[in-house]
Amino acid sequence: MAIQPIDLQALFTQLDKVGKNQAVLREGQQIQDALQQVQAQRKLEENVQSVNEAQEMGEEAEKIKDDKGHGANQGGGKGNPGENADPDPEEEKPELIRDPALGRIIDISG
Repeated sequence: MAIQPIDLQALFTQLDKVGKNQAVLREGQQIQDALQQVQAQRKLEENVQSVNEAQEMGEEAEKIKDDKGHGANQGGGKGNPGENADPDPEEEKPELIRDPALGRIIDISG
């Protein structure tokens, strides 16, 4: 089936519409890609800004061990960790200075 000259005339008049159609399709695909990238960026920013829910660790994580002499802070980092050294009583209780007249004299002149 051969193409007749009259058919070519009809096709040539429609070429500009075909070109515009192809350009719109290409631009549409580029716009779609750009929108997907923007949405992915927003989702990433939301994940970064959001507070993540803690994973449940069970009842074992909620228990507090209260064994004397086995804690990490016992001994103050001096000597062996298993050594039970009694701290000096002076270090535990700071020296308090009390005024004997404190709270006993009421000033009613002012």
